[in-house]
Amino acid sequence: MQDHIAAHICEPITLCALGRAAGYSPWYAARIFREITEKAPFEYIRAMRLSKAAARLHKGGVRVIDVAFDFLFGSHEGFTRAFSRQFGLSPRAYAKQKPPIMMFLPKAARDYYLIKQRGEKDMSKNHNTVFVQVVERPARRLILKRGKKATHYFEYCEEVGCEAWDVLTGIKEALYEPIGMWLPEKFRPEGTSEYAQGVEVAADYMGDVPKGYEIIDLPPCKMMVFQGPPFEDEKFEAAICDLWEVMKTYDPKLYGFEWADDDAPRFQLTPMGYRGYIEARPVRAL
Repeated sequence: MQDHIAAHICEPITLCALGRAAGYSPWYAARIFREITEKAPFEYIRAMRLSKAAARLHKGGVRVIDVAFDFLFGSHEGFTRAFSRQFGLSPRAYAKQKPPIMMFLPKAARDYYLIKQRGEKDMSKNHNTVFVQVVERPARRLILKRGKKATHYFEYCEEVGCEAWDVLTGIKEALYEPIGMWLPEKFRPEGTSEYAQGVEVAADYMGDVPKGYEIIDLPPCKMMVFQGPPFEDEKFEAAICDLWEVMKTYDPKLYGFEWADDDAPRFQLTPMGYRGYIEARPVRAL
């Protein structure tokens, strides 16, 4: 069924067609699809179409309306609403600004059966909510504000204050939005905190550094990014805990990686309900 969807993503896909591809009735095909991928078939198809549409917009040279019709959205308005819900900005804004976004990474059925064959624990409780993706981070610099003993956000705010985020947000040359991070020992001078907040800038950045902040170099690395589902603002603590439960039991060796916590900071993005909660952890290939 996943292969059929990938091959016909720009064509109408019916539940009957998925059933024929799987050799099951449409009803049973939908049931088994949801059980293994943790998404209903049409929810999965829409997420895939939106991610492929985003990739096409990123390349440039296309009109939003053409991309909408190519991926079978019935109108410009409908495509814009769906795209904005998925990624937190309109397709026109994405095509113009090209900020980093989290694409949908399908959970392969083959991985499900591999886990079953290895006799590993069923982690479906949380896997239905999490996208996992490995991204390359080039050499860059990090403008950060350190604490003294902080090991998490609340201790950091008590030591440093909560205004650091606003200062970092004001750095126009930032590559991405500010991050909260846990620093490996090699990035921590004696007497400084494990947890800090900062923002990444280009490797050749020579601009101003806010008073009381410092700038350090970060080497290139790979990061495994975990993204939870959208959530209501009052449920952000539960969203964070759900993602942490997945990360505690996640084995990157299934995908040819191992954790590399000494290579780079582990970081979190500010929780935002419309796109989910995001954390990233450094990995290296086996």
